[in-house]
Amino acid sequence: MNVSSDPGSTNKPVLPIASEGFLVIAASAFVTVYLAALGLGLASLLFLAVTLFLVFFFRDPERMIPEEAGAVVSPADGKIVEVKVVRDCEFAREELLKISVFMSVFNVHVNRVPIEGAVTNISYNPGKFFSANLDKASEHNERNAVSLDLEDGRKVIVVQVAGLIARRIVCKIRQGDHLKRGERFGMICFGSRLDVYLPSDTKPAVCVGDKVFAGTSILGYLT
Repeated sequence: MNVSSDPGSTNKPVLPIASEGFLVIAASAFVTVYLAALGLGLASLLFLAVTLFLVFFFRDPERMIPEEAGAVVSPADGKIVEVKVVRDCEFAREELLKISVFMSVFNVHVNRVPIEGAVTNISYNPGKFFSANLDKASEHNERNAVSLDLEDGRKVIVVQVAGLIARRIVCKIRQGDHLKRGERFGMICFGSRLDVYLPSDTKPAVCVGDKVFAGTSILGYLT
């Protein structure tokens, strides 16, 4: 399989940590040091554990991106929870192949673009906070949908869906941006899911239960 270097690597900080985590990590580290200075050993150890978890959660490793023609890569790390053809969904009336990735709190939560294309629409919908591994989360949870137009005129939609404890969806792109496959575009904090809607004739390369990695694992191939 041909791979390329990470398309988002040129604007990354020195530390492999998502910028969204800087403030909360710094705050937790400050409390840790402050409690230690007061001689509150048990409390400082507790906050040290919290700080280390936050560093782990907001990690943002580099990835090698497949260069295969028509390959659609996973927008998130996690487990495949749904692979099915849907019709008359909120994004289109025609049939689409829907592939969903569930992210636990232990997965990397930085989201990546599944395939190269131009951003034609970004639609945010407030909603509820069901567990992200449930099918109804796609329809009822808070979510942010990004529509990509491909060079051949087809459309791919990637939806960031908040989970049970997630309360922050980050989307750093704008309408009109041209994005490369595997490029970073946002994240969701503390457990969530990503739904990808593809042309119905896409050949899936994953099954329910498979573990995938953002920007690296191939979900399917456009025909």
